[in-house]
Amino acid sequence: MIQTDNDVHAWQRSESYAHLLLYIHRLGEAVVGTELRNSPIDTRIEESVRSVLTLLEQIVAWVDDIPPQSCPQRYGNLAFRDWGKRLEEQCESLLKSMLPESLHKAIPFLQPYLLTSFGSFIRIDYGTGHELSFVVFLLCLHKIGFLTNDLEVERSTVLDVFIQYLHVCWRLQDIYKLEPAGSHGVWGLDDYSFLGYYWGSAQLRGMRPRSTQCLAYLPPLAPEKPNTTPSSVLQTPLPSPPSDLYTLSIMRVKAIKSGPFHEHSPQLYSIASSVPFWKKVNSGLMKMYEAEVLSKRVVVQHLPLGSQLMPFNKVSHPQPTSAIAQAAPYSCTVPTTATRIPNVSMAPTSLLPPLRPGVRPSTNVTPGQTSPFAASSGGARFTVSRAASRGNIPGMMGPREVAAPLASMGPPPIPVKLDGSRDQNWTEVEADVESGSPEHENQEKQG
Repeated sequence: MIQTDNDVHAWQRSESYAHLLLYIHRLGEAVVGTELRNSPIDTRIEESVRSVLTLLEQIVAWVDDIPPQSCPQRYGNLAFRDWGKRLEEQCESLLKSMLPESLHKAIPFLQPYLLTSFGSFIRIDYGTGHELSFVVFLLCLHKIGFLTNDLEVERSTVLDVFIQYLHVCWRLQDIYKLEPAGSHGVWGLDDYSFLGYYWGSAQLRGMRPRSTQCLAYLPPLAPEKPNTTPSSVLQTPLPSPPSDLYTLSIMRVKAIKSGPFHEHSPQLYSIASSVPFWKKVNSGLMKMYEAEVLSKRVVVQHLPLGSQLMPFNKVSHPQPTSAIAQAAPYSCTVPTTATRIPNVSMAPTSLLPPLRPGVRPSTNVTPGQTSPFAASSGGARFTVSRAASRGNIPGMMGPREVAAPLASMGPPPIPVKLDGSRDQNWTEVEADVESGSPEHENQEKQG
């Protein structure tokens, strides 16, 4: 359990932290260029994913059995504690019905994460720390082999399981009036959640905008979707039903908040109005997630750590380059099963199946100085938070490399030829898009 800032430092150097970042990034790469499902249950869903969906359906049905108390209450509804008590009583039986008997030994390690995934039953609130607990719960299911390394399973984890989880949490928030946990007020990205924006921007990262300036920025295999720039979320009304998690999350914000969007959600408005590409939004949100969620003691202090599934030991050395060299280069944005790298074990613990290798991109954002979305070509420049500006964000260790690199988690942003060289034309186009071409600069000077 994390209790001090030094514990946060230790956790950020642990295997569990490396595994968590790797898993979040992999799920993001799995949904690049995809859209939300038209139906809640797809016939192609793996049985393991369907079992997790069944568990979520069972617990949200308890809301009908435990209505909110009618007496006046200032902070939240006390009936949420009754709902939480039922979850505590039936958590073990729910996991036994979900998991095969061979995995029942992992139930004591899974229970704490599931119990803390839907809010605090004492404070009657919900926040990004509880969302993080659910993602760790999914990561543990992956580690014990219940959720496999298959691309469709990882894609369904976001498009089916996480979407269903959000709807469960929204129902609990609406019925029991849960307070935001550790909210930054209007200067926070969202009062309750974060990862919906990150994975949603990953979905849109693979879409080809209508603007001719950006057509060369993505491979021709990327599906074309009109008005898929970050500023498209400012249109009124938003498309219904939404096709991505980012738009769905913003629709939720607009549904529960009143007033102009730029007043109640200035961070989201700043991103939409100042950041030109979804690729920059996606990378900036990951940097912000590390700074504002994973590095904050008040957020991660309730996360149960130190078990066999989430070890607190120091991260091991990176995999040798020979293991990475087995991968075939990617040539398009959408990852395929045929081009995935063979599994390489990343931890000696027998309970942890291997994750795919790759190298996690270094995080060079300086909290409190500029926005993680800022680039040489301009962008939204706002401080991450007051605490960050004072240098109080623990764990600012500079670039970190994890035991399992991330190269296989998705294709590089620039096409690679079969001989391993980069396409020179693509490099020139990318330089023009990011920094502006020299010809354009000369025209401005002459004008």
